[in-house]
Amino acid sequence: MGALTGTDAVVVGAGRGFGRGVAVALAEAGATVVGVARDAGALTALADQVGIVAEPGDATDPELVAKVLTGHRPTLLVLVAGAEPPGGSFHELGWEAFSTNWHVDVRCAFEWLGAALRLPLAPGSQVVVFSSAAALRGSPASGGYAGSKATQRFLAAYAQEESQRNGLGLTFTTVLPTLSAGTDLGRRGIQTYAARTGQSVAEITAALGDPLTPAIAGAAVVELTGRPTGSAYLLGGAGLRPLD
Repeated sequence: MGALTGTDAVVVGAGRGFGRGVAVALAEAGATVVGVARDAGALTALADQVGIVAEPGDATDPELVAKVLTGHRPTLLVLVAGAEPPGGSFHELGWEAFSTNWHVDVRCAFEWLGAALRLPLAPGSQVVVFSSAAALRGSPASGGYAGSKATQRFLAAYAQEESQRNGLGLTFTTVLPTLSAGTDLGRRGIQTYAARTGQSVAEITAALGDPLTPAIAGAAVVELTGRPTGSAYLLGGAGLRPLD
């Protein structure tokens, strides 16, 4: 039996990158995992690999949110889904491109966190929200990305406060991954900043230190299960570091 045998988990954004790594790690630790993602093919491949339950669909759709939470009643909910940031300074972008991550990343947190409180999830349940270290440092070549990730962190903190005010017994934790060459999204971000600064991709990658991989992200979520209080953590190649 694994350490998480008996845990019912939902991973939103399980089709790629850190979300896929989280789904694999939870399944290998014994949890029953439901994966949500737009890419039905990626979910099917993941289900064939580690035996997750696939729920393909738009993670910002409130009807899908209600269906998944009421149908599966998770005790662990992990939100990793997000859009690829636009490449460019804010003044070079139209509003639609600039606000891409507000319509996806923030909307995803808004829908799932709100539903977790209203349902509510069972006392003792945990919710982990993947934000970004850009929420702390900014990301000047990624449109509104950094602001959207900061808002995700705020929403998780607000949800923790509402749980405490209403005696729900839920724990909300924010994880802020650093920029990493360990995912396709991270590699594209590095290429954007290489073009912006005149540095080489190799120079930026080396400066980032040990790469944060999907496997490390998955292990971090397994590590977080069972921690009694909501908080925020920076996540890099060396693992988790508390922020507060």
